[in-house]
Amino acid sequence: MSADNLTEEIRGEQESYTDESLYNITSYGTDIMLSQIVEMYRSGDLEKPELQRNYVWQKSEASRFIDSILLGLPVPGIFLAKTREKKFLIVDGYQRIMTVYDYITGIFSKDSKVFKLSNTENIYHHWRGKAYAELTETFQRAIRTYSIHATIFEQKHPDDDSSMYQIFERINTGGRVLKPQEIRNCVYYGSFNTLLAELNREDVWRIVLGSHELDSRMSDIELILRFFAFIDLPQRKEAKQQRINLMKYLNTYMNDNRNISSDEAERLRTKFISIISSLYKQIGAHLFHTAKYKSSIITWARKINPVVFDAVCSAANIYGNESLPDSSLSERYTRLVLDEEFTSVTRQQTTDTANIHRRVEIARSFLYD
Repeated sequence: MSADNLTEEIRGEQESYTDESLYNITSYGTDIMLSQIVEMYRSGDLEKPELQRNYVWQKSEASRFIDSILLGLPVPGIFLAKTREKKFLIVDGYQRIMTVYDYITGIFSKDSKVFKLSNTENIYHHWRGKAYAELTETFQRAIRTYSIHATIFEQKHPDDDSSMYQIFERINTGGRVLKPQEIRNCVYYGSFNTLLAELNREDVWRIVLGSHELDSRMSDIELILRFFAFIDLPQRKEAKQQRINLMKYLNTYMNDNRNISSDEAERLRTKFISIISSLYKQIGAHLFHTAKYKSSIITWARKINPVVFDAVCSAANIYGNESLPDSSLSERYTRLVLDEEFTSVTRQQTTDTANIHRRVEIARSFLYD
């Protein structure tokens, strides 16, 4: 199975939203010399949010960009977000920034080799095929002192970074639209985000997913986030709502837990691995998949169903210490996913809190009653 296509898409779960909070966001434009950008990135004052986007430009594209700078041509500006820690996150323009950083520091990120401009006719002959160190001092200075326009956003109120998701979602102009978890990964970086990335590499989790290749769109990491978010839902204020906006709930949950302690991270790690390992041991390869009858034969869906995942993990978190034979839980799971009521509440109005609670109760009843 492709690592970019591990889970079913659930209608209604990817609805975007406009936060009802009244943000006080200031934005201003400034011109920054490339030498300053390189130094900010080197010192950590300018950050590429963790795993935001791998460097994807080919050498020809990167060379053409440096060529434009040396010719003094205008280039597109960049967008930065200033955080509470007074750092700057790259919202848009990472490929351009890294191209300049790589060229000045000498190593091309894509192949880890010396960065020499393409030796082709579409590069001006004065610097064609040359590394930065091979340029004359005049041309080196031309790159260092070249100014690029930066638009900088800073949230003044409320005193958090809650607007960052909206900024990333609406302003990022990369070649592909970022998925919600990719944006969360950019915005809510911290010890919790690191934990999610580490858990995503656990052997038992990759076996359950049916792929050892990480999903570049982070649907696998989003499932782990859902594991914790739905287990904790009964204790959160969102449980009192008639319906949750899943995208917003996962954003809020990740932001609330972004800087968990090392002890809390270890507790969550143990819980996740214990529950997933136990369920897989007792249920096997069909874990978190749906099933249906076809010509009196049970057929299993190819992809993991996130809604079934939420319900089964939540039930296991509460009742998973029950002592049952392995074969018993496997048979119970099959009956669960074939049950008409369970099928109904996993397909319709999946973000209604009544249906969320009912799914967990039905899973509890079938698996651990």
